[in-house]
Amino acid sequence: MRLLTAELPGVGGALRERCEDFFVEEIPAYAPSGVGEHIFVDLEKTDLSTFEAVRRIARALGVADADIGTAGLKDRRAVTRQRISLPPPVTPEAALALALPGVTVLAAARHEHKLRTGHQRGNRFRLRVSRLDIPDDEAVRRATAILSRLARAPGLPNRFGAQRFGARGDNARRGRALLAGERLPGGPPSPRERRLLLSAWQAEIFNRWLDERLDDGLLDRVLEGDLLAKVATGGVFPTDDPAIDQPRLDAGELVPTGPMPGAEMRAPRAGTLCALREERLLAADGLSPECLARWSRLMPGTRRPAAIPLGDARAAVAEGGGLLLEFTLPSGAYATVVAEEVMKCAILPLGDEPD
Repeated sequence: MRLLTAELPGVGGALRERCEDFFVEEIPAYAPSGVGEHIFVDLEKTDLSTFEAVRRIARALGVADADIGTAGLKDRRAVTRQRISLPPPVTPEAALALALPGVTVLAAARHEHKLRTGHQRGNRFRLRVSRLDIPDDEAVRRATAILSRLARAPGLPNRFGAQRFGARGDNARRGRALLAGERLPGGPPSPRERRLLLSAWQAEIFNRWLDERLDDGLLDRVLEGDLLAKVATGGVFPTDDPAIDQPRLDAGELVPTGPMPGAEMRAPRAGTLCALREERLLAADGLSPECLARWSRLMPGTRRPAAIPLGDARAAVAEGGGLLLEFTLPSGAYATVVAEEVMKCAILPLGDEPD
């Protein structure tokens, strides 16, 4: 576990002793229109994975799981609020009448289309760290210093959390075996499981790349061959002159991107420092371009920002004692990465991952 704030002392403690200690609220990308065949439902779930919540709702309403749309997955051992969409002929009244263990429907309104993955601006988090190693007020002081550092450009290291790699932590290894054409124990995985395994392998490669960049003190530097993302729009372009782009990174306008490998992934210009670093990383895994090409439909490849903005971050003494952390993150980022920086300890996977 590489940390951007390794030189700052952490607070120790424990996370998620209770579900209520980990609260997540999805920030929708847009409001329902009020017309259309689909029903947008805002719900709160407790100690329940997104998949299980969808399954229970589908059974209660007599619809297929696959016809229910979600913008992203939310943690299991937590209290989470998120939006889903329900297909016709479900009505808003039927959605509001749902009474299911662990699920509370907060609102329902019509919309023209099914909710799709990624249709969210981000997530708002409220975490309580208990069993601190130090007094609460000292924990607030330390956490505030760490959050302040993470809020500076280029931002929070955009590492994939342990949730991405499965409860046993072996999803990336199984994904690599799938890419290599090896037979997996238990028989061929389902289509959904294939996607999870392949994405876990991509995530491991990205995390290795990010760790090397952190180890070398290069997270906040523009290197020869870097593919840079515009923070405001997400557009990616190659640097022609690191000296010209460095001030824009320092100002928070740009951020380096790392590899999420695949046959269609945009790679740094051949022969540049960044290309050599990425080629060495992929070569160490022993997979040929042909292996990636066979899975291009499920795993085309992309670039991922090396760091993301940490918004509205603050630390306070929690009600009843302990440390309260509040912050917002863009879609696809992991609150556990923030918690690890503050606590200075690894957070084990407990369920779904945010997306």
